[in-house]
Amino acid sequence: MTYYTVKGLVKGGLPILIVTCFMAIIVGLLLGYQEETLIEYPTLLILIPVLLKIGGDTGSMLGARLTSAFHIGLSQKILNNPVVRNSVIAAIIVALVASIFVSIVVYLINLVLGYGTSIGLIFGICFIVLILNILIVYTIAVGFSALSQKIGLDPDDVVIPIVASMGDLVGVIGIMISIIIFGLAII
Repeated sequence: MTYYTVKGLVKGGLPILIVTCFMAIIVGLLLGYQEETLIEYPTLLILIPVLLKIGGDTGSMLGARLTSAFHIGLSQKILNNPVVRNSVIAAIIVALVASIFVSIVVYLINLVLGYGTSIGLIFGICFIVLILNILIVYTIAVGFSALSQKIGLDPDDVVIPIVASMGDLVGVIGIMISIIIFGLAII
């Protein structure tokens, strides 16, 4: 397979790396846009890396599981497929439990450090980011897993980097939406 030659690895990996670098730049710009709000509410600074990690990691786990399934013969039909359905459900459960755990831990840290952010606000932010991850990142994970197999791209070079970067982007967008919804900042 041409996947495993130096030329194949560079050819498959470099375009994806360039795309994910641009996605990371967008994430940085979004964070910079709300710099004053983030400094004013330090609890957000605690939540950002954790929520990005949950979205990227659970999406990447889902993508890796599905690409492995496609490699061993899973039908390209992804709708109503029990492997896809069960994998998505498992990813949602893991992300939900992780989000609840993170909300509680961040709230306790918030209390110890005296930041004064309510548990409702912390849960609300985590919930909004979780819903966006489920709707966007998981859809991309499923779609890119099937697409990479169908068009002959190495899923290791495509799915995990794209899904992890989308987890970052969607997480920051979710936090920005939360900031606006909960009235912490105005656009």
